[in-house]
Amino acid sequence: MLDMFSKWLLISPIAVGILSAIMALPVLAENVLQPEGNTQLINSPSLDQTDVTFAQVNSVSQLSDVQPTDWAFAALQSLVERYGCIAGYPNATYRGNRAMTRYEFAAGVNACLERINQLIATATSDLVRKEDLATLQKLQETFATELTSLRGRVDALEPRLAVVEQQQFSTTTKLNEEALFVVSGFAAGQDSTGVDIPKVTTFGDRVRLNLDTSFTGKDLLRTRLQALNLNYYSSKAGTRSRLPEGTLAFNGEIGDDAPENNELGIDTLFYRFPIGQKTEVTLFANEGEVDDFMDTVNPFLDGDDGATGALSRFGSRNSVYYFVPQGAGIGLRHRFSDQLELSLGYLSNTPADPSSKNGIFNGSYGAIAQLVFRPSDRLSVAFTYVNAYDNLNDDLAIPGTGSKKANLGLVTDSPVSTNAYGLEASFQVNPRFYINGWVGYATTRLLGVGDADIWNYAVGLAFPDLGKRGNLAGIIVGMEPKVTGADAAIAPAFSPRRVEPQNRNSASDRDTSFHIEAFYSYAFSDNISITPGLIWLTAPNHDERNSDAVLGVIRTTFTF
Repeated sequence: MLDMFSKWLLISPIAVGILSAIMALPVLAENVLQPEGNTQLINSPSLDQTDVTFAQVNSVSQLSDVQPTDWAFAALQSLVERYGCIAGYPNATYRGNRAMTRYEFAAGVNACLERINQLIATATSDLVRKEDLATLQKLQETFATELTSLRGRVDALEPRLAVVEQQQFSTTTKLNEEALFVVSGFAAGQDSTGVDIPKVTTFGDRVRLNLDTSFTGKDLLRTRLQALNLNYYSSKAGTRSRLPEGTLAFNGEIGDDAPENNELGIDTLFYRFPIGQKTEVTLFANEGEVDDFMDTVNPFLDGDDGATGALSRFGSRNSVYYFVPQGAGIGLRHRFSDQLELSLGYLSNTPADPSSKNGIFNGSYGAIAQLVFRPSDRLSVAFTYVNAYDNLNDDLAIPGTGSKKANLGLVTDSPVSTNAYGLEASFQVNPRFYINGWVGYATTRLLGVGDADIWNYAVGLAFPDLGKRGNLAGIIVGMEPKVTGADAAIAPAFSPRRVEPQNRNSASDRDTSFHIEAFYSYAFSDNISITPGLIWLTAPNHDERNSDAVLGVIRTTFTF
């Protein structure tokens, strides 16, 4: 009995350390050890691949991120140097501020148990202290139930880990899915020809599966599979609704003559990696977009290609961004400081076409540069410049926003060159109220014909967590792209089947149309939200001869 009592004295300091940690972090211990039915046990992209192993340290000085001023320094020093019961990461860090994973907790407990066995075996009397005996006795009495429960939970980890290792999909790849189901239709209004828009209710879907792979913990290879049948309310020929305005943010790619029919394909493929601490590079194989590598300065309203946020393409961001086509290319983001950021990008939608005047450099392209200034955590201001060229590819010239004439690349048979300038700003009034705004100007040249000036602007209000956490309300009011002035020679260049006779007398738009949009997204859970909303277009096609159009939308978003 005395021998056993002496051995308990030897290990009491270690037991004190373990039980003190449990006493200080009861909620963490409970969450770490509580079984979950849908736990993803793969490496986090934010962590190094070496995080799954640990290295024993003999001195606290070996841990580069532990300083004498840290509140737990003395405890760590004792456990490391006196008892050898703490392991660090192979890169000589301890990461004391990070939450523990189940694996890390099990590894730490296992290291201490092994040390306990060593102390019992050696029975070195130098480690015995009288104060340890009193502390141990008190802790044993107080935490008898918790110790029994902890032992059982740790024992249960090993068989669960074995099952996970056998059944896991990949140690480097995470899967995340998104599904949209959308009901929409016009309740009133006329198109660009003055004809009533059919009051037809549509139902469509968009399903995405992202395979996010990380090789170093700091890079990202994204392969996105997508199927959709969400048709759009405009087309390059204007043969459906003859209304380029009001295109929804999640519609099929503008420029296709036929709607998607839920055919599965690779929608996006890109690889992002850091260069140093402040620079990030993204290489796009296809379907790259500006919001994949730069801040569009429209918080909450510009949400993942329409899965969240605004319902329309116009309400999502400044229309000058749409001069850059979806395609292959490169994006670069460099943070000079927390206040100043530079983004550069080049995308082409004809990269694989080997014919004359095509390819990645000789065909249609968009080059963009943006400087974002954040003087405070509440205010962001961006200055954007775009140089674009549309080689009759029908995918540039602000597709899906603005009047038909503002989409010169879609309604003429001549190449178009554009220089566009944007100013965007966002101000956080308080955590539940944001004011966003932008203005965009483009000077567009129909090569060999003439020039046109195109403007757009908007103000957006975002109300995150309105009603409860996860909800979002938004209001956007603005003017979609409008041709405010143009050379007279452009009007005869309009394609007869794309611009109606009553609109061919001038290259400029007749009047001013306003885009008014309101929506409310209600979060049923972290994974399901439903968003009803209305889009009201006054004087469609910037022509007061057309009756106001009202588009209703109900979007349901599932993420998992």
